[in-house]
Amino acid sequence: MFNGRIPFFLGFTACASAIAAAIFYFQHYLGLEPCPLCIFQRISIMVLGVIFFIGMLHGPRGAMRRFYGILLSIASLAGMGIAIRHLWLQYGAHEELACGGTLEFMLENDPLMKVVEDVFKGTGDCGEIVWSLFGISIPGWTLVFLTGMLVLSLGILFKRQA
Repeated sequence: MFNGRIPFFLGFTACASAIAAAIFYFQHYLGLEPCPLCIFQRISIMVLGVIFFIGMLHGPRGAMRRFYGILLSIASLAGMGIAIRHLWLQYGAHEELACGGTLEFMLENDPLMKVVEDVFKGTGDCGEIVWSLFGISIPGWTLVFLTGMLVLSLGILFKRQA
């Protein structure tokens, strides 16, 4: 399963499908506007998708394959960290969360480092659960997805070459 370009193709397809679901189903069909942490989770999935796509085109072997595995693992873990932070904001008791502006508004009016700091503090929008399936909110499902991408990334990293 982890031979050649197949895992890169599977990873790219999964990431493209996740982004398509986020944009076309959740955002446009259901009308759910993404909060800043949702946007950062999308960015992490897009970064994964780009790395998988380049790996699919490149078909790396040996040390380069391990390099891709490391990059993919780092991107997966970063996205997982964002999703875990988002879940903590949603399921914890955080009365101090204030409603913040959109990410676009924040980027236009604040320095970049302040925007990043504010995003990770969380906003009222980030703490609100607007959709769930089997009691798991969107960042929970994102965490499940990114865990799967981490497993795939580790398979790429540690697969012995034939």
